[in-house]
Amino acid sequence: MLELTNLSNADCDMEKILQNDAGIIPAVLRAHGLDGIEFMLCAPWNQEMYPSEYIRGVHLLFWPTWVDFWRGDRAALMEEFGSEENIRAYYGASDTSEWVERWKENLRQAALCQPEYLVFHVAHNRTSEMYQRKFSATDEDVIRATIELVNQITDEIPSGCKLLFENLWWPGLTFRKPQLAEMLLDQVNYADAGFMLDTGHLMNTNFDLQNENEGADYVVQTYRDLGELGKCIYGVHLHQSISGSYTKEMMRRYAGEHRPLDWSEAMAYVLQVDLHQPFQTEAARKIIDAIQPDYLVHEFTQRSRCDLEQKLRTQRFALGLL
Repeated sequence: MLELTNLSNADCDMEKILQNDAGIIPAVLRAHGLDGIEFMLCAPWNQEMYPSEYIRGVHLLFWPTWVDFWRGDRAALMEEFGSEENIRAYYGASDTSEWVERWKENLRQAALCQPEYLVFHVAHNRTSEMYQRKFSATDEDVIRATIELVNQITDEIPSGCKLLFENLWWPGLTFRKPQLAEMLLDQVNYADAGFMLDTGHLMNTNFDLQNENEGADYVVQTYRDLGELGKCIYGVHLHQSISGSYTKEMMRRYAGEHRPLDWSEAMAYVLQVDLHQPFQTEAARKIIDAIQPDYLVHEFTQRSRCDLEQKLRTQRFALGLL
């Protein structure tokens, strides 16, 4: 099992975590006994700052709201974004063929990093649906759209690289319906496909969890319910998120309200739901012992290098690795 942590080349990570110093990544990896990073390309790749020798996986770009665009539902898009200009700004494209090219370019950039795996989010929601959790798209709608999209871009996936689909708590891949996860793997035209199970995202599907021990038990039971399909989970994004009371409060507070959220409001909500906190107890060990992934990614939302390193120490201690 390889141990990794997540980093991007977004300005926030460059400045707050790496402090524009190429020596920080190897120093952090050595200090915590890690084997590399899962990297997200948010800008052109700087090989000096992010050498390929440290990059084990690449998390592909994602658009949280996309199925309406893919289906050509202009009325839904106009309700969500307000203008054609805003639609184009969000997708960086005016139509799906141009958008598919953006995906292909992201894959070409990822290939330069020589990763062992790629991560693809399988989810969709409209911001107007976030508070109430009443969705226009079903899990199956999103899975079918994902199959269509992925089958247009698989030619750009580098040879020998795994394509791992990640679960979220929005409509799409949640792992709560094993038959849909199986359909995704069966119908995507890429032989070396599997899953990246995100523990915090899975916890976000259960509003009644009270602590990380209950969260870990929920993750393990969901994994067992997958049966043989569980063998296709090659990686785990490990973190904990106990936010059900907040989710239920927002559902109560905004009952009956239907309006698109601006970027800052949507992000504020997501960050309160998807906490990306380290496990602090040995409950984390139950997950890793059950799944035995090839890749264990300590995935956090980091405010600074100090914050990242403290979270790594906390979670690795909980796992019994310190």
